[in-house]
Amino acid sequence: MGLSILNGQKQETLRWEINGLMPSPEEIWQRMREFLGLSRPEREAMLETVEVLFRRGHELVVGTYDYLLQDSETAAILGWERGADPAHLAERRQFFTIWLARTLGMDFSHDLARYLYRAGQIHAGHGPRQIHVPEMYVTASVSLVQAAFARFLAEELPGVASVPLALAGWHKVLSLHLQLMLDGYRSACALSSGDFGVKVSLFGRMRPLTGRHDLTIQLADGEGRQMAALLRKFFNYFPQARAEVFERGWIGGERDDASGTPWFVAHPIYTVKPMWRVLLNGRDLSYLGGPAVLVSPEDEVSIFPPGR
Repeated sequence: MGLSILNGQKQETLRWEINGLMPSPEEIWQRMREFLGLSRPEREAMLETVEVLFRRGHELVVGTYDYLLQDSETAAILGWERGADPAHLAERRQFFTIWLARTLGMDFSHDLARYLYRAGQIHAGHGPRQIHVPEMYVTASVSLVQAAFARFLAEELPGVASVPLALAGWHKVLSLHLQLMLDGYRSACALSSGDFGVKVSLFGRMRPLTGRHDLTIQLADGEGRQMAALLRKFFNYFPQARAEVFERGWIGGERDDASGTPWFVAHPIYTVKPMWRVLLNGRDLSYLGGPAVLVSPEDEVSIFPPGR
């Protein structure tokens, strides 16, 4: 809490907080890697298959989009009922080829985690062409890649003892990729889901961080009208902006496990940094009581970094 002077009167300020944000792509990536436990023998077996899979990569890329084109529903989703648009097809093949090269290159960087998260958002209709691919087809497409890997290795390396171990490793990697895409996909769906839209304008370094000058966030009636809901949707969609705006701390509490035994858990909490301003209709959230304030359909939100 602090005090400032406005129109000759003392005003109480609040360093407000939000919680309930999704883990960042990097955090999801790390946790999933730990959970899946890709072993050294699996990685070594995978490396033995890279040349074969790379050699069949063109076939995989072309065959995947031929498959989508032949299925009436996926063809309609892509707008290809009368055949694939050459420019659109080239864009998708390019994206697939880059992803495949990074996958076969055993890329486990945080940059790839962010790339996959954004890919999920694009599949949710938040790309240049605004094509919304149903979630079931995002999952199914990864399964088709896994099936293609298995077929290629059976044809190219019949009877090689390390192939099953390699396929186990590739399955873990593809599951990891799918999780990042689905999390990004769901962050985009949340941004677009609600009863009314609120315009959010961005200034200063928020623009290069997000690649946007403004956007509209959908909110739901009832408790979903709180500014906290808007902020959660925004910072789940743009997790790269969190470190700029917030200081992260931890809060603890107890919850019961399946047997009713209480155990301690810690959750992150995000406190706005000094001089960062989130305005609701031109008024700083720090003077309005924080994220519990309600937002209405005609309202506008602005986010300013320090120095503005």
